[in-house]
Amino acid sequence: MTTPFDWNAGYASRRMPVFARNVVATSHPLAAQAGLAMIQRGGNAVDAAIAAAAAMTICEPCSNGLGSDAFCILWDGARLQGLNASGCAPAAWTPEYFRRKYGADAKTPPKRGWDAVTVPGAVAGWAALHERYGTLPFADLLAPAIDIAERGYAVPVIVQHKWAGAAALAEITAQPGFAEAFMPRGRAPRVGEQFSFPDAARTLRLVAATRGEAFYRGEIAEAAAAHARQHGGAMTAADFAAYRPEWVETIGQDYRGHRLHEIPPNGQGIAAQIALGILQHFDIAALPVDGVASQHLQIEAMKLAFADVYHHVGEPRAMSLSAAQMLDPDHLAARARLIDPKRAQDYGPGHLPQGGTIYLTAADARGMMVSFIQSNYMGFGSGIVVPGYGLSLQNRGHGFTLDATRANVVGPGKRPFHTIIPAFLTKDGRPQMSFGVMGGDMQPQGHLQTLVRMLDYRQQPQAACDAPRWRWHDGIVNVEDGFDAATAEGLRALGHRVEAFTDSYQDFGAGQFIWRLGDPAAEGYAAASDPRRDGQAAGW
Repeated sequence: MTTPFDWNAGYASRRMPVFARNVVATSHPLAAQAGLAMIQRGGNAVDAAIAAAAAMTICEPCSNGLGSDAFCILWDGARLQGLNASGCAPAAWTPEYFRRKYGADAKTPPKRGWDAVTVPGAVAGWAALHERYGTLPFADLLAPAIDIAERGYAVPVIVQHKWAGAAALAEITAQPGFAEAFMPRGRAPRVGEQFSFPDAARTLRLVAATRGEAFYRGEIAEAAAAHARQHGGAMTAADFAAYRPEWVETIGQDYRGHRLHEIPPNGQGIAAQIALGILQHFDIAALPVDGVASQHLQIEAMKLAFADVYHHVGEPRAMSLSAAQMLDPDHLAARARLIDPKRAQDYGPGHLPQGGTIYLTAADARGMMVSFIQSNYMGFGSGIVVPGYGLSLQNRGHGFTLDATRANVVGPGKRPFHTIIPAFLTKDGRPQMSFGVMGGDMQPQGHLQTLVRMLDYRQQPQAACDAPRWRWHDGIVNVEDGFDAATAEGLRALGHRVEAFTDSYQDFGAGQFIWRLGDPAAEGYAAASDPRRDGQAAGW
């Protein structure tokens, strides 16, 4: 049944921060409620994050799915832990493999299809988090997602917009299994229409019963490998079986009395850290918050960061520079000296990819805080959906290069350069905020802009989240609706190519933020959820 409403008609509104001792913030309300229910049953923030992540694979399939990758940073009550659950290339992947199939001039693996798919890591990430930190039975955490998949849900406004955009692209709809899974009426669902996903419910039940073993070393892996063979892919059951997520130490960068923590490469979180390390050399707080001078310095710092990151970052063992070298204070000071406050410059960045991602965060009254991100990449990812299992697969392999001189060159078992980056802020060694901003190359830019607003200008998290953003991409500064027109003109006068921008997948990012107010059991947290998505921060 459809309604007579125009779902696009509305007025500008402002969300309020949410205050509670237990909080889950996601880009879909059903996922936030799924996570909060775990805390209400006696679980912790990790239990909540897993439940929310599983629900998000059903509620926002245009951004993530059971075949996604994931990363996590969490404060376990005593220390920070990082988890890299991004997938690896199949054993058959080499530059020669792709050039034989796609021509000598191929620069990267393809954007869609099985030759874009690395081993998906998200399910293994859920299992690893639960094994180390979970308190409720693993199957209980997946129960809300199973229920949503079987009973269905009404498709919300922004998810539908992204879904419909994908359903208009032949390069996606032509992929095996896509239309059957995501165009059940021969088209994308309309706003308010019911969508159920019983095949995904079947897979979630298998994952729940085996704590993920069926996904990597059982029935699901075998089905995926058979589908790959049928459609010309190189992925095998052995590639699935060999996969393990990796616990890692975070990397950090100080800024205004706080420390920003990111997952180390193969991710791009270091870009936000480089940009903030450059901005340390400027008195940003002395400049008007939405004025030309402040925005210019932030844009130039971000451009310098991308110039470094896209040249040097890839699988860590293939990098010629370490993260520590890229964050060296002398190097960052030298980069800061390149900025001219009076004109925009071209620092020669590489190609910046696009993204399709969900971010969520959870915190509990005992002090555990979880920053979690999960992604297909490029919306629906590869477009591949394994029939009977609802296994929609990411296209992270497209993030590799075939250039053997680059750190990010494709190779067997390697992880590609990754855009998705959870973040965490500490102060004096103690947890302050779990947060993230989804959206391809917008992610470090969102980290930079929101942190500058909070730490330099003392804007509360929801205000920093709501504020209009810019996005630098391929030499152009895109500005969001609501961005100050005089500031945009001032940036043009400095030499920036400023343009408005709309796109069904790649926009100005969307974040979730949980700021610790004091003792979690007493003062609790202040949480924010981005109005650019359908979600909410839910507290208890």
